[in-house]
Amino acid sequence: MAHDRDDAKDGKSLIDTGRRGLMQGAGLSAALSLLGAVGGGGFISSAQAAESGFPSHKKWKIVFVNHVTTNPFFVPTQYGIQDACSLLGMDYQWTGSATSDAGEMVRAVNSAIAAKADAIAVPIVDPTAFDKPIQAALDAGIPVFAYNADAPRGKKNPRLAYIGQDLYLSGYQMGERIVSLIDSGLVALFIATPGQLNIQPRLDGASDAIKKSGKKIDIQTVATGATVNEELSKIKSFYLGHQDLKGMFAVDAGSTQGVAQVMKESNLPSKGVHGGGFDLLPTTVQLIHEGYLDFTIDQQPYVQGFYTVMQAFVTLASGGLVGPADTNTGLKFVTKETVEPYLNTSTRYEGKTTKPQIVPMSGGIKS
Repeated sequence: MAHDRDDAKDGKSLIDTGRRGLMQGAGLSAALSLLGAVGGGGFISSAQAAESGFPSHKKWKIVFVNHVTTNPFFVPTQYGIQDACSLLGMDYQWTGSATSDAGEMVRAVNSAIAAKADAIAVPIVDPTAFDKPIQAALDAGIPVFAYNADAPRGKKNPRLAYIGQDLYLSGYQMGERIVSLIDSGLVALFIATPGQLNIQPRLDGASDAIKKSGKKIDIQTVATGATVNEELSKIKSFYLGHQDLKGMFAVDAGSTQGVAQVMKESNLPSKGVHGGGFDLLPTTVQLIHEGYLDFTIDQQPYVQGFYTVMQAFVTLASGGLVGPADTNTGLKFVTKETVEPYLNTSTRYEGKTTKPQIVPMSGGIKS
């Protein structure tokens, strides 16, 4: 790809090539091969990486637009971005909306295009709002990646690849876990921002699994809001008005933390109430350890940042010949039996420290 961003025609050709999917699926593996060539299994400095034989390049800048820029869930995502940029000789900007305002996010995408960013990453949290700005970026020769949230199933958005969890499937599996814990009664499903595509598919999946079970479970969906304080307040209020409930589950990080806090405050496990949700905020992890939450689901936010930078790098470095590939960042249930490593290890990978480190393997690896 030409470095001169003014050459929009050449840039558009690169994106068109990438979108046709040449070498589709090779993006991540190519990046990993690059890292192997640079590192050789040892420790490297930035200077050693530059001298590894890989061609020199401009310091490409990727703009990450986010929907909740101050949410603690995205702390490890930002560490993943920083680490990948440091490794690959890139730069980044973190911008967007603090309150899931799609209009603010679209303006941030348009600003990145105007500033001639080399790549853009954005969670597609609205089914249509991002179609035109993403196409405008591609027309300007700027590759665009979705991370954390993608366009609805069956709807075509022009982004090049999605890096994140299979959201509907993760919700469906949560629903299956719920019906394994509860036979009947009221179950509350908490969601920060209904309709937004980073979490609504999880709610849909959980509801479908519960309904498919045939159990006499009464689902009530509760909107909690975009900030953790608001979420906690809404969850407390719901419980106080529905103290006969049998379960409290959430599909986003802040609401999951709120569920855990209310479960502890009212000692709900002793009353036969079950709870669970998503993500690994420190309070959530601690309260799983203490037995107040049955489970949480890890979607690995660190790699949602790291892999997105890697895919952007390979796309830019290969002139679009290596087609970006959708990357599922996984699903892992974390329970009281498996929570100890998350509790006792402070790393950038889970967002609990700023310190870069290599974490030694201990014991077997759990899938």
